[in-house]
Amino acid sequence: MPRRLRPVGLDFVETAPVRLVFAREMSAPPDRVFQALNDDVPGWAEWFAAVTHAESVDDGAGRAIRLKGGGRFRETVIAAEKPEVYAYRVDLTNVPGAHAMAEEWRLTPSGAGTRVRWTFAVDGTAPFRLAVRAARAGLGRAFRDAVTTLDHRLSETDRPSTDRPSTD
Repeated sequence: MPRRLRPVGLDFVETAPVRLVFAREMSAPPDRVFQALNDDVPGWAEWFAAVTHAESVDDGAGRAIRLKGGGRFRETVIAAEKPEVYAYRVDLTNVPGAHAMAEEWRLTPSGAGTRVRWTFAVDGTAPFRLAVRAARAGLGRAFRDAVTTLDHRLSETDRPSTDRPSTD
C-alpha cells in the first residue's frame, strides 16, 4: 500500500538525519549528464540497473519509478538547474518506515568531463534509518555501476555511426 511521505525541499539534502554521499568522475560533459538525468527519464532503466521502469509524469514535474525488488516511488522534481543540479523528493512509496526521502545529483565540470555527486537523504523510523545506513556499500556500488554505464552510453551516442552509408 503506498504511503505519503513528508514533502521536503532541497535543503533536506543537507539536513536529513541520514545522508549518504557518493561521487564519481565521468568523461561526458555536465550538460550531457544533466540531459540524461532530466530529459531522458525512461532511459534511467537502461543505465541504472536497480531501476526497472522510469517515466516522466505531470508534464516533467514528477517521475514514477519502479525498482528491482518491488520498490515503487512517485517523485516530484525539486531542482532542475541545468547543468549543475538535478534533485527530486519522494511523495509516495511502498517502502515501509520511510518518512521523507530526497536525492540530489550535483554535476561539476572536471576537465572535459563531469564530477557527479549523488546524495541520498532520508528520514524514517529507527529501523528504516538503520537499514539505509547498512545499505551504504550496496548503494555506493549501484551508484558507481550506474554512472559507469551512463558514461559508456553517453560516449556511444556521441560517436559517429560507422553503419551509415557513404554519400560520396
